[in-house]
Amino acid sequence: MNYIDGFRNQDAAARYRVTLAQLGQEWADQGGRACFMEVCGSHTMAIARFAIRDFLPPSVTLVSGPGCPVCVTDPGYIDAAIELAMQGKIIVTFGDMMRVPGSRSTLAKSRAAGGWIESCYSPVTALELARAHPDREIVFLAIGFETTMAPVLAMLDTARRAAIPNLTLLTAFKLVPPVLAALIADPELKIDGFLCPAHVSAVIGAHAYRPFADTHGVACVVAGFEPLDILHGVEGLLRQKIAGHATVDNQYSRVVRPEGNRIAQRLVDHYLMPADVSWRGLGVIPASGLVLRPEFARFDAESRHGLTVQPGRLNPHCLCGEVLKGKIRPVHCSLFGVACHPEHPLGPCMVSSEGSCGAEYRFASGGVTR
Repeated sequence: MNYIDGFRNQDAAARYRVTLAQLGQEWADQGGRACFMEVCGSHTMAIARFAIRDFLPPSVTLVSGPGCPVCVTDPGYIDAAIELAMQGKIIVTFGDMMRVPGSRSTLAKSRAAGGWIESCYSPVTALELARAHPDREIVFLAIGFETTMAPVLAMLDTARRAAIPNLTLLTAFKLVPPVLAALIADPELKIDGFLCPAHVSAVIGAHAYRPFADTHGVACVVAGFEPLDILHGVEGLLRQKIAGHATVDNQYSRVVRPEGNRIAQRLVDHYLMPADVSWRGLGVIPASGLVLRPEFARFDAESRHGLTVQPGRLNPHCLCGEVLKGKIRPVHCSLFGVACHPEHPLGPCMVSSEGSCGAEYRFASGGVTR
């Protein structure tokens, strides 16, 4: 048995099913129903892959939130990246971005049309291209939550110290706590607890969620990605509801510390500052993103290349925005599995394997069940 098998033990999962059923009945006897939200793309995929919802009692609903960084990227950002590619810049991006719809096209289509667009697994690829092609401008598409900021900034730090002159970032960094606050404030949503993201929490620390528990009374559990991690996390959320109190329970202490990763936090604070940014489907959320500080403007693609990211146009038939807010499940979108599927995604949630629609199509619905 390897290390990972211990977190996928079927006998242990069966015991969780019994425990959750007992707790769910106790909660229902009190007249309660609970809606918990996970806000991590890896949680989303694991919940669908391991059929976690089948383990939940009727009194508990588990919905997916805006946990996929690709899914929340505004179409206007894709438009700007395409414009830079058509100007002759070399665009470097994580592969999931290639098929995310902009207002009119995708990066993949722009590459087919002649744009030099490289997909990568590491930001270091952008640095290597900048060194290999000193006569070309390289633009790295810097998207993602707190998890991906430090690796991107470490690459930028290397470029700055090496005086690499032809590398910039087109930033769309986003912060998890502000969007959680926005979701709590939405009167149409009644979220009783957050299954807090594991990777993000490793950077910002479990204490970052205290305001949601202390001020808003929303239960919070930091959980890992494996099925038993998630079941344990849901159990922790349900126990908080039954006990009538809200706190932050760090069940992923093998990775997440209360204070987070101080080294990563210092790197982020050095290069970035808060900004109001637009989330696909959720609109502009105050101070929910980070942009380069003015002293590093020469690494800012918008400043360097005279470009301004404008609001993009959403497909009016795509309900990714409602999916990202947890208001509907993917199967409730009329496009799901019909006009929109992984081979032909019309919305970003179907593009990434960590998107709600993509995960549900691949593992839960078979693409046809509503």
